[in-house]
Amino acid sequence: MTTKLLIVATALALAGCSTSNTYNTYPEGAAGRVEDNVTDPADIAAIDEAVAAVYAVISGPVGQERDFDAMRAMFAPDARLTALTPRGLRGGTVDDYISNSGPFLVKSGFTERELARRMEVYGDIAHVWSSYSGTFGEGESVRGINSFQLVRTDGRWLVQSIFWQAESPDNPLPADMQTD
Repeated sequence: MTTKLLIVATALALAGCSTSNTYNTYPEGAAGRVEDNVTDPADIAAIDEAVAAVYAVISGPVGQERDFDAMRAMFAPDARLTALTPRGLRGGTVDDYISNSGPFLVKSGFTERELARRMEVYGDIAHVWSSYSGTFGEGESVRGINSFQLVRTDGRWLVQSIFWQAESPDNPLPADMQTD
C-alpha cells in the first residue's frame, strides 16, 4: 500500500420493514440495479439519498471547501466513522473526522463514488454495504467497502456509523460489489 493510500485510508477513518427485506441495489444509473421485495419505496429512496449525500459531501477537487455543516446534519448526534487500516482501527466522531480529514480533503482533493450496494432494513434501522471507488491527489485511486448503519429518527434517516476497509491484493472486492 502506498504512503498516500495509507494516508487517505487513515484520514478517512477519522472520519418500517420486515426482517426479510434484503435489497441488492446499485447507484442510480448503474447497470444491474435491483430492488426486489421493496415494501416501502419511500424508505429505500430516503436511504439512497442519505448514502449519496455522504459520498457527495466528502468529494471534491483540490481546493474545494466541503460543507461540513451539511455533513453534521446527515449524522446522528453520537455517530462514529471508523476505518480498518493496516495499522488497526482508526476513527472517531463526525467532528473528529472533520478536523482530522477535512484539511486533507481540501488540500489533496478526493472524490469517492459508490459502485454497488447491499441493503437490509428492519423497522427503524438499516444497514448498507456499499462498495466504493475513490480518486485523490494526482489520480491515485482506492476501492473498498463502506458499511453504513442508519437510524430513522423523527421520520428521517440519519447515519449512525460508517465502518470501512480499503481493498487490498489479499482482500479484493466481492464480484457482485464491483462495477468498474
